[in-house]
Amino acid sequence: MREKIAARAQFLTSIRQFFAQKNVLEVDTALLSPAGVTDINLRSLAVEDLGYLITSPEYAMKALLADGGGDIYQLSHVFRGDENGRKHRREFTLLEWYRLGWTHQQLIHEVSELVQTLFPKTEKFPVKISPYADLFQEYLDLDLFSADDALILQKCVAIVPESRQWQLSRDGMLDLLFTHRIEPNLGANCLQFVCEYPPSQAALARIMQNKQGHNVAARFELYIDGIELCNGFWELANAKEQRHRFELDNQERLAAGLKPMPIDEAFLSALERGLPDCAGVALGVDRLFMLAQGKNHIAEVIL
Repeated sequence: MREKIAARAQFLTSIRQFFAQKNVLEVDTALLSPAGVTDINLRSLAVEDLGYLITSPEYAMKALLADGGGDIYQLSHVFRGDENGRKHRREFTLLEWYRLGWTHQQLIHEVSELVQTLFPKTEKFPVKISPYADLFQEYLDLDLFSADDALILQKCVAIVPESRQWQLSRDGMLDLLFTHRIEPNLGANCLQFVCEYPPSQAALARIMQNKQGHNVAARFELYIDGIELCNGFWELANAKEQRHRFELDNQERLAAGLKPMPIDEAFLSALERGLPDCAGVALGVDRLFMLAQGKNHIAEVIL
């Protein structure tokens, strides 16, 4: 146990040293929030009479950014109501940081630098950047910019026959295809960043045009050995647009038979005060530590 504690302590120390060298300041925000998250893919855990345990420190950190906090990072315990498994625990450690004046493309390079720093010196990985649509073309022979929902459903049914009865949204179908046919192949002996997601999957990221003139979300995810490690955005700073997205999330929740979540008005107020142009990313520390240690189950690296 002592060796396990020492290895994890050194891992966290290395993270802090990385940011100290770059003059990115550590912050420590609350674990409880009066509002949960509207994202249908996340389940906020309610605490009676106290609010919700945070799924990420994002909203509180953006309030600090709006008030002049500058480049900041946080190592925080977060909570998500998913099932425990090989790659996930309901309570886990998240590293989140923000860089002022950066785009998500610049942040990809810093994420790569950090990850390379945290792996054993003998392991250096090539970096691969893959647009989301290119992966569907490669693994499913599917052109997302021209495919209609009927064709996407056909692809889903070929993989999971019962999905015909599930009444999945377009994004739900894309997620099924991605997790079954694409995700297991990502990050084989490399750091593979997936970028240019559909605008409907932008969450808290801006919408931009790619080189082909298609609207895409300015966000990315990192995969190693088929495991998702982080989610990064060129941050949306428009409070009105963000409120609209939260409202659409709640409509989707209602359609799926889930209760709508209260919208975080304090976060929207921070956007109204003025979120500086910035990019941010959230990275799963326990998953990354598991991979760096050569372990196969997250329980092996959590104390």
